Amino acid sequence: MSGPQTPPPAPALSPAEFRARVERLLTDILGLMGYPARLEFQDVPDGSLAVALHFEAGAPAGVETGRRSQVVDSLQFLLNKMLHRPGVERRWVLLGAGALPEPRHRKEPPAPVAPPPAASVPPAPRPAAPARAPAPAAPAPAPARQAKQAPAAAPAAAAPAKRAAESDERTLEVTEDAALALAARRLAEKSSTLGRFYALAAMKVEDRARVLKAVQGVAGVAVAGEGEGRCRRVVFTPGKPAPLPKRFLLPDDDEDGFED
Repeated sequence: MSGPQTPPPAPALSPAEFRARVERLLTDILGLMGYPARLEFQDVPDGSLAVALHFEAGAPAGVETGRRSQVVDSLQFLLNKMLHRPGVERRWVLLGAGALPEPRHRKEPPAPVAPPPAASVPPAPRPAAPARAPAPAAPAPAPARQAKQAPAAAPAAAAPAKRAAESDERTLEVTEDAALALAARRLAEKSSTLGRFYALAAMKVEDRARVLKAVQGVAGVAVAGEGEGRCRRVVFTPGKPAPLPKRFLLPDDDEDGFED
């Protein structure tokens, strides 16, 4: 049993038949758009067909006579898509508003330019390197200079103090933020009630101190700062953790899917 046979290609349309088809399609499309127009045709030497759209009741918004626009370009694209069907000889249609469009100019690739021949220039003689003078001995540092450089080590000693403050934000003295304190207490109560673990990340050290002070006295949850530097966060650990329902867990390798 032989396979499906491809249909033979459609016969090529004559110039008169092609122009009549273009006129019929353009008239229908412009009528549906509400902008009827008189059509002016002209054959282009490259084989395409140029059409001028002379709108009878005014051009659409954004369309100017003799200039390209998105409306005319979209109409041209749609018309060529409808004309260039499989098995039909392709012939492009160019549209212009109020005037015939200019023919398309095909860009020829630039000819390669041969590099100029390199002139043979004899290498210049290298000058003799001058003798290096012995480097002068470095002067011994003056006692006064050493006395001035000694206090520079003081800021380095402040780094351990800063890290110690970050490790225990509760010791910082900060102003109260009522909205942040209320949100922190609600999150602590939610962690205690549901048995869920929560964490607040990407916070300033002052905001972490406000959160830790706001949750003091909330029963059933332990709140503390964990991590260092940018990775430091406030973690809410419930006193009685509760397992997640199975529908929130990923299936194991030996399971077929989720359970309802």
